[in-house]
Amino acid sequence: MPVRTSYVAFATPTLTVAGKLNTMANAPGPTPGVVICHGSDGVDGRGEFHAAALNAAGVATLEIDMWAARGSARGAAARPRSPVETLPDAFAAKAFLAAQPEVDGGRIGIMGFSWGGVVTLLAAAQATQGLSGDTPGFRGHVALYPVCWAYEQVPGLSLADLTGAPVLIQTGDADAYDDPDGLDQLMARLPPASRAVIRGVTHPGAGHGFDRDLPAQTIVDPFAHKGQGGPVLMEFHPKAARRARELTVAFFEEALGA
Repeated sequence: MPVRTSYVAFATPTLTVAGKLNTMANAPGPTPGVVICHGSDGVDGRGEFHAAALNAAGVATLEIDMWAARGSARGAAARPRSPVETLPDAFAAKAFLAAQPEVDGGRIGIMGFSWGGVVTLLAAAQATQGLSGDTPGFRGHVALYPVCWAYEQVPGLSLADLTGAPVLIQTGDADAYDDPDGLDQLMARLPPASRAVIRGVTHPGAGHGFDRDLPAQTIVDPFAHKGQGGPVLMEFHPKAARRARELTVAFFEEALGA
């Protein structure tokens, strides 16, 4: 299906956020949509990697640039203090996407990487739904390597009371932010109601940013190594990347009725 690409901007309560909007040019009716949230390194190709597959499945995408809106440089040292500060960006993006005539406003999901993965999960919490205004919350959430150790540990980061929309968390067992079984540890900390709507997948041999098809890069992040801080290797893992993309598309096809 042909894709129409538009470069757009929309308002949050305090900022104007830019984004890349892909809609279906010849769809017979409004399609589902997905908001895509980048990681600490900003928009770097990961969003496009997944957007192409979602568009091929008939799902519109809106990848937003949270850093440019704040005039901040890329990387852990320049980002806001907490992903909570960027939650309004995600909900405003949902409202903007829902207003597009090519998009079914009742079938919008969200996905993100690392920082954007944290935003994606927090958008599933009951406590954040006031940011959605008078419209329903996101219909599905896909978080890739969203720093699993932090939930129920860091103030403001909780998955204990969720909306009930389905959630898919994907991480790797070589991710330096967490233990190899960090996702299992997270699930064990959550109440049964949260576990019931979350599906977790750990990709063997994959590290942080495993779907980032760029030269390997070592970063330093105070949230790494379960909050002790230190270096993190971000390296492309082709097998895990392909599998994660397949699972993401299949998840949204089911959750959004694509």
